[in-house]
Amino acid sequence: MTDDRDAVAARFGEVVNMTPKELEDWLETEESGSVGQKDGGGESAGHASGRRIVELMHARRSDLSDEDYAHMNKVVGYVHRHLAQRPSGDVKDSRWRYSLMNWGHDPLK
Repeated sequence: MTDDRDAVAARFGEVVNMTPKELEDWLETEESGSVGQKDGGGESAGHASGRRIVELMHARRSDLSDEDYAHMNKVVGYVHRHLAQRPSGDVKDSRWRYSLMNWGHDPLK
């Protein structure tokens, strides 16, 4: 299980390229809240994930649970799937980029 956790943590560290501070600041913006699926009109899944990613980045590895590693794996999958769907043209102010940033990945970095 340790090898699996190490692999998940390594992949998570590769795809999450924003610092905790960058992600926290981003999550406070109007653009961050404007993207993603919202069940019942509340917070989007990506925005909630971003808050959890910040918590995971601040946590000690020894304190992480199986659920934490499952979320890290979910983040990796999301980022890889959405990177493959990159739209043509300038993505700087795109909903595609904003969505990825909610998940801790800025494709322009």
